[in-house]
Amino acid sequence: MEGAAAAPISSGLATRRSKRTRAQTVPAEVQPTNADGGGADNNDRTSDASGQADRDSSPENFEESRPPRTKRNRLEGTSNAAHEVSEQSLIDVIKGNGKFIPQVVKRWVERYEKDPKTSMVELLAMLFEACGAKYHIKGDFLEETDVDDVVVALVNLAKRGEVEDYQSSKRKEFKSFKDNLESFWDHLVHECQHGPLFDQVLFDKCVDYIIALSCTPPRVYRQVASLMGLQLVTSFIGVAKMLGVQRETTRRQLDAEKKKRAEGPLVESLNKRFSMTHENITVLEEMMRKIFTGLFVHRYRDIDPNIRMSCIQSLGVWILSYPSLFLQDLYLKYLGWTLNDKNAGVRKVSVLALQNLYEVDDNVPTLSLFTERFSNRMIELADDIDVSVAVCAIGLVKQLLRHQLLADDDLGPLYDLLIDDPPEIRHAIGALVYDHLIAQKFTSSQSSRRGDGNSSSEVHLGRMLQILREFSTDPILSIYVVDDVWEYMNAMKDWKCIISRLLDENPRTELTDEDATNLVRLLSASIKKAVGERIVPATDNRKQYFSKAQKEVFESNRRDITVAIMKNYPILLRKFVADKAKVPSLVEIIIHMNLELYSLKRQEQNYKNVLQLMKEAFFKHGDKEALRSCMKAINLCCTDSQGELQDFSRNKLKELEDELFAKLKHAMRELEDGGDEYSLLVNLKRLYEFQLSRPVPMESIYGDIMMILQKFRSMDDEVVCFLLLNLYLDLAWSLHSIINSETVSIESLSSLLNKRNALLEHLDLYLNDPTEVCKSGNQLAYRVCTILAELWFLFKKENYSSTKLERLGYCPDASTVKNFWRLCERQLSISDECEDEGASKEYVEETNKDAIMIAASKLVASDTVSKEYLGPAIISHFLIHGTSVADIVKHFIAMLKKKDDNIPIIFLEAMKREQTLRVK
Repeated sequence: MEGAAAAPISSGLATRRSKRTRAQTVPAEVQPTNADGGGADNNDRTSDASGQADRDSSPENFEESRPPRTKRNRLEGTSNAAHEVSEQSLIDVIKGNGKFIPQVVKRWVERYEKDPKTSMVELLAMLFEACGAKYHIKGDFLEETDVDDVVVALVNLAKRGEVEDYQSSKRKEFKSFKDNLESFWDHLVHECQHGPLFDQVLFDKCVDYIIALSCTPPRVYRQVASLMGLQLVTSFIGVAKMLGVQRETTRRQLDAEKKKRAEGPLVESLNKRFSMTHENITVLEEMMRKIFTGLFVHRYRDIDPNIRMSCIQSLGVWILSYPSLFLQDLYLKYLGWTLNDKNAGVRKVSVLALQNLYEVDDNVPTLSLFTERFSNRMIELADDIDVSVAVCAIGLVKQLLRHQLLADDDLGPLYDLLIDDPPEIRHAIGALVYDHLIAQKFTSSQSSRRGDGNSSSEVHLGRMLQILREFSTDPILSIYVVDDVWEYMNAMKDWKCIISRLLDENPRTELTDEDATNLVRLLSASIKKAVGERIVPATDNRKQYFSKAQKEVFESNRRDITVAIMKNYPILLRKFVADKAKVPSLVEIIIHMNLELYSLKRQEQNYKNVLQLMKEAFFKHGDKEALRSCMKAINLCCTDSQGELQDFSRNKLKELEDELFAKLKHAMRELEDGGDEYSLLVNLKRLYEFQLSRPVPMESIYGDIMMILQKFRSMDDEVVCFLLLNLYLDLAWSLHSIINSETVSIESLSSLLNKRNALLEHLDLYLNDPTEVCKSGNQLAYRVCTILAELWFLFKKENYSSTKLERLGYCPDASTVKNFWRLCERQLSISDECEDEGASKEYVEETNKDAIMIAASKLVASDTVSKEYLGPAIISHFLIHGTSVADIVKHFIAMLKKKDDNIPIIFLEAMKREQTLRVK
C-alpha cells in the first residue's frame, strides 16, 4: 500500500556487517548513558555528536582519511567501534545514524536479560525523550511509579515549554528521526521474540505509557506516541505471522505423529510446542487489541490530520497483512467512516487501503456487508473536490466492478465525469468505461471469450459508438469522451478497421448516419492524438514539449496512418463530400499524413483525387467549419507536398480562387437584377475564410463590393458584415505587402489610402447614426465596433511617423472615439435575453460583448487612443456584464498598473461613470 507504515524488518538485519562497515569507529564525543539510565546529554551535544558520527562513519571518509592498515589494526578498530556504539544511549542512536540500531537493540536486550529494572528505566527514558521531554524514573521506584503521575509530570513539562519536537524538526540531523524510531521498535520486537516479548512486563509497561501519552493534550506527545504504538502493532503482526506458520507446521507434525502413536515423548513435545506457540500468538493479539482500543480508537479522529492519516494507513496494513484478526466489521468500519473525513489526505489513505483489500480475491466475501454499507460513499468520492482522492476512488470503483459488487444503475453519476475539467479524473473514468463497457473485462462471459484482433476491434468500436450516441448532439463532448478512452482502447488505432466500417465493407455491421458521423469524429480525433496533437484544450494553455523518442513515435504513427488510409481516403471523401457534419473532420485528416509517401508509394493519382474532392467540398458547403477545414488542408498541401504534387496543389488552389471570384461576380449581378442575397452571402463567407489564410488580389471585384455597399442599404446585416470584413482583410493584406516590400510606389500607397479612407467613411456612417446599424439586430453593430478598432490599431499614427509611410498614419478625433464608445456601450447594455435569436451562431465568438471589450481595451493598451477617456469608460463596466467581461477588464487594469502612474485618477473617473450607469 502506498505510504503504508514500514513492514516488519527481519531480525536478520541484526547480523554481522561486512569488514569495511565493522571497521568504522564512533567518535569519542558521544557520551555514554548515565548510570541510572538517564538518557542523552543536552540537545546540542547530541546533535553535534550524531552529525559527527554520520561524517566519521562514512566508508569513503574512512578510506580517504587513513592509510591501509594491517589485519591487527582492523580488528582493533572493529573492537573500538563496537565498544563505542555500546556506550551510545538509545535516544542518541535514534537521533543519529540508524544503521547502528540493530547492534544497539541487541546489546540492550542482553542487558535487560541481566538487569531488567535498569534497562527498563533506560528504555522509558528514551521513550519520553523521543516525545521531546527529558524525564527519568528512578530504578528503585519503577514498580511503584504510577503511569498517570508520570504523564501529568510530562504534560507539565510541555506547558512550561521544556519539550523539543524532533519528529517535525527541520534540522538536518533529525531528518531520519521518524524512520529510526520505527526501526528501533521493530528491531526491539523481533529481538525479543524468543523471550522478553512474552514476559508480560517489558512491552506491557511500554504500551501503558505509549497509550497514556497518546491521549495527552500536547500534540508532539500524541504524534510520537501514536507513531510508536502503530509501529508496535505492525511489528507484533510480523512476529505473529511467523508464529502462525510455526503453529501450522507443528500442528501438521502433531497430526502425523498421532497417526503413528497416540502418546509418547515426541507427541508430548509437539503438544507443548503447539500450546506455547498458540499462547504466544494470543499474547500478541491481546497487546494488539489493547493498543487498538487504547490508542487507535481515540487517535483516528484526532484534530491533527497527520495523526489520523497514520492511523488509517496503519489499519489498512494490519487488515491486509493479518486478516485473521482484523478483517472483520469491527475494524473495517473505521475505514468506511474516514471516507467522510474533512481532510483530503485522510480520505485518500482510506480509499487506498480499501483498494488494496479488494485486490485480494479471498477478502471479498468477508467484505460483503461493508461493501453494501459504504459503496454509495465510494461512488460519491469519484467526484471528490480533491482530484487525487477522486482518481483513487475511481480505481476503487473499478475493483468493486471487477468483483461485480455494483449494479450498472449505480454508475450513472460516474459517466458524467467523462466531460469533467480535470484531465486526471476524465482519464481515470475513461479507463473504467473501457474496462467495464467496452472491453467488458468485469463480465465473466465476455472475459472468457477471445477473438482475433480484427473482430475484437469491430466489437469494441461498436460499443464505443453506443456510448457516443449519448453525445451526438454535441461534437465537443464526443471529443472529450474519445480523449478519455483513447489511451486504453487499441481499436481506436486500428485505422483499417475504422475505414472499413465507414465504407460499409461488412454488410452485417451497416452504420446509421448518426453512428457514421460519430465514427468520422472518432477517426479524426484518434489520428490527431496519434501524432501528438491535443484534441481537448489544456487548462493551463502551456505549449507541449516532446522528447526525441516521443517525436519519433509520432512520426512513425504518421507513416502508419498514411499507409493505412491513402488508398481508401478518396473513396471516403467521395462518399461523404456532401455531408456537412462529416466533411470538416474528414478533410483535416490529410494535415496529419506524410505527404511524401504518396510519391514513394506511387499513389499520385489518389492524392490528386483528394485535392479535387476538397475543392468540390469547398463549393458544396457554406458553413464556417467546412470552409475553414478545406482551406487549412489545401494550404498545407501547397506547402508540404513536393515536386509535381506541389505544383498540382498550387494549380488547384488557383483554380479555386478563380472560380470563387467568378461566383462572386455572378452573385453580385444577380443582386443587381433583383435576385436573392443567399448566393452572395455564401460566397462572401468563402472569400472571408480564404482571406483569413492567405492574401487574394481583389482589384477585379473591389469596385463591385463598394458599389453594393453604397447602393443596397437595406441588405441583410449578415451580408453587410461579410462585405465589410472582406474589405478590411483586403486592406490588411495590402498594408502587409507594402510594409514588407523594399520599394513602395506612389500608386500602391495612394491605392491603399483610398481603400482605407473609403472604408473609414462608410464605418463612420454607422457611428453617426446608431439606429442605422441597429435597425434589424446587433450583429452589424458588433462588427462595426471591432473592425473600427482594428483599423485604428493598424494605422496608428506613431507607427509611421518619421518613415516613408508617414502618410498612412491615422488617429481618430475625440468626437469619433466618443461615438465609437457610445455604440460599444449600446451593445454592452443589451441583455442576453434580447440578443438576436435568428442571428447565425457560427461566428458568435466574434460578435459578442467580450469581442467589443477586447477591441476597446486593445486601443488603450496600444496607446492608439487616449486612455483619459476610454480607460475609465472601460473600467466602469467592470462588474456589470458577467464574469467573462469582468476578467477582460481585470487584465486591462493589470496592464494599466504596469504602464501608468496615473491610476488613482482613472479609477476615480471610472467610479463616477459607474454611478451614472447605475442611475440609467
